[in-house]
Amino acid sequence: MGEILLEVATDVPFGHGVPAQLGISGDALNVAAAAAAAGARTALLAVLPDDDLGQAVAARIAELGISTDLLKFRPGQQGVYLVHCDPDGQREFSYARSGSVGSTLGPDDVDPAVFAEAGAVIAGGIACAISASSRAAVYRAAEVAGRFVFDPNYRPRLTSVEDATAAVVELAPKAFLVTPSFPGETSALLGTSSPADAAGRLRSLGTANVAVTCGAEGIQLESDRASAWIDAIPAPAVVDQTGAGDAFVGTLTARLVLGDSLPEAVRYGAAAASLVVGGRGGTGFIPSFEQTRAHALGPQTVGERTVETQGLETPEGELSSHA
Repeated sequence: MGEILLEVATDVPFGHGVPAQLGISGDALNVAAAAAAAGARTALLAVLPDDDLGQAVAARIAELGISTDLLKFRPGQQGVYLVHCDPDGQREFSYARSGSVGSTLGPDDVDPAVFAEAGAVIAGGIACAISASSRAAVYRAAEVAGRFVFDPNYRPRLTSVEDATAAVVELAPKAFLVTPSFPGETSALLGTSSPADAAGRLRSLGTANVAVTCGAEGIQLESDRASAWIDAIPAPAVVDQTGAGDAFVGTLTARLVLGDSLPEAVRYGAAAASLVVGGRGGTGFIPSFEQTRAHALGPQTVGERTVETQGLETPEGELSSHA
């Protein structure tokens, strides 16, 4: 669930007359696309404009293998962002999303029956930041979902550190999984100085499982009875880093729902994230699960260091077969 954005991407700095490519992105769509590609039956709750543009966005959502049954169409402005990527994959963003139709998402849009039945429900800090009603919708989803996954996705341009921290504190006790990034989010929102400390802080708040992403280094996992470090998987090519974290969250959650253990699901999430950066835009390249699995198990894998990994395995039957 979240906001869908129109994406205008350039290879050169912003300016009059520069060539650009139009795409459709946003963290919610990127996550959903990754989950669908990883094999999960996936739907997306978002609000689109009730015009031709809204229909074009919906068509792209369907093209990515995502159900459009939960989409809402209302009068309003479609949110847009511009992104410039240099050859090293670094990005510069400019947003036109204030008052967007996507930000009208509200708690009444959350169907308790649908959300309780889902294998997992994923929401992020951006959805909490774009409006009060959208934040209330995320809180409502966390209350009714059978398994709620939260990606803090802290964006200082959208919200204050105080509000973002409040969202984490509110949602962590209700979350099956939280996926903060180190060091930016963990230091700002949790006041911790290491991935292990961040995971411990979230566990103390009541989160069942934590995956702290540490960029090119790897991922720190914490669960009920275990702790594990999963090394990163190097990217074959870096064109655009947009959507890498979203691909990790979507793939990880999908594979957990489909029955993989937490370390296995994290490895697949890391592999998907390192592949999507080879495409341009948030959904420019979404690897199939066959590609992701081959990359996760191939010679590019750095390795795995684990401690007390018993207890990270997903009990048979614990997760239902759809997201």
